[in-house]
Amino acid sequence: MNFTEQLKKQELFSIIGQAADALDQEAYVVGGYVRDLFLQRENKDIDVVCLGSGIALAEKVAEKLGNNFKVNVFKSFGTAQIPHPEFDLEFVGARKESYRADSRKPIVEDGSIADDQNRRDFTINAMGICLNGNRFGELLDPFDGQGDLKKGLIRTPLDPEITFSDDPLRMMRAIRFATQLEFDIDGPTFSAIAKMKDRISIVSQERITDELNKIILAKTPSYGFKLLESVGLLEIIFPELVALKGVEYKDGKGHKDNFYHTLQVLDNITEFTDDLWVRWAAILHDIAKPATKRFHKKAGWTFHGHEEMGSRWVKGIFRKMKLPLDQKMRSVKNLVRLHLRPIALAQKGVTDSALRRLLVEAGDDIENLLKLCRADITSKDMSRVRKYLANFDRVEELLIELEAKDKLRSFQPVITGEIIMKVFDIPPSREVGIIKSAIREAVIDGIVPNEMKAGYQFIIEEGKKLGFTPVCSVEEIEINQSPQ
Repeated sequence: MNFTEQLKKQELFSIIGQAADALDQEAYVVGGYVRDLFLQRENKDIDVVCLGSGIALAEKVAEKLGNNFKVNVFKSFGTAQIPHPEFDLEFVGARKESYRADSRKPIVEDGSIADDQNRRDFTINAMGICLNGNRFGELLDPFDGQGDLKKGLIRTPLDPEITFSDDPLRMMRAIRFATQLEFDIDGPTFSAIAKMKDRISIVSQERITDELNKIILAKTPSYGFKLLESVGLLEIIFPELVALKGVEYKDGKGHKDNFYHTLQVLDNITEFTDDLWVRWAAILHDIAKPATKRFHKKAGWTFHGHEEMGSRWVKGIFRKMKLPLDQKMRSVKNLVRLHLRPIALAQKGVTDSALRRLLVEAGDDIENLLKLCRADITSKDMSRVRKYLANFDRVEELLIELEAKDKLRSFQPVITGEIIMKVFDIPPSREVGIIKSAIREAVIDGIVPNEMKAGYQFIIEEGKKLGFTPVCSVEEIEINQSPQ
């Protein structure tokens, strides 16, 4: 099979071939770019393997591209990159690898093109296309990668047990590729992952989480999680999620399998957003249900407080997973904590006071919270789902109207603690907190407008209850609050 016509559409490949010919090197574009050429998927990562020095080839290519192109050299790895406006270009000499049992870092030596293809993770990534002038576009496919692409199959080029023992991260990558491409994993490869799963312990958490995030961002992420659970990897890398699995019955009453419910919510959320952190919120929204599960003869199974406990668990899970402990994590915590609130409002009827409180607490997370809640409405009874969604539509409409009117998303009370202390000439104290909390609740409940004069009158009355007398007027406060 020849890819001359496809490669000629991009002049860069001809330039690389000319540079390789000038150096008397064989050069091939390999890996993901070739795979995606078959799949007709866009890929900006171009990996070039040559027989000889990848650094020398990169320098020659940069010379032919012109003065604006420079080479970033990584001598310790024997690789080089050329920053390019359209592609991520990387060059390396053909290598062969051997591994020690206690490390996924290989011992690397110069090798042949065949050696380089042997070390690739999967057959679909082990294909190469020659770029030299006399063989331009010629396909090298020693393991029938194109056949596996047609079959939709993930398979290792060599013995899968050796492949996964050498580099255990490839077990995660097998499941990630299967999920992204919606492929199957062939029998021996699947069995080898299950057998070698404990080898994942030598892989850094950062690399594991990177693959997990790619699974989460796939079109149907539940497929990857089911594969991870089936081979036993999920129990090792994310035991909190596996703990959700199973249904317990007592007195003839059972609860839903929260593992599969969570995966359904995760799949549902992909219809509304490709935001990684909202998807993480979907994964974690019920994470504390096993810890809060109780059985009551009348009520059956309950999970009271799982949203609050789950929110508290988020930071620990993020820390363990080496995920960022920043605003992204705080948003996930907020979404987990509030995920029941909009649905509860839809079921019980809704008041402006409840809506205001939700808007204030959700803040900038309100849109994502509504997406999560929609995704969380699951049932085998579709008429029940339609009923919940109809009620939820009304709640969402009311929230939008209220936010447009009252701008509660970025709510900050006009009356601050400093103003309370000034009005009553008192130091920081418990009483200041009591008055501040009272005015905040009154504004949220719509009892008092969030305005200075109305707020001033309210805190005067609250102060009297505590035995305080005002020492300055609202006019004096307004003058002090005005910009100088």
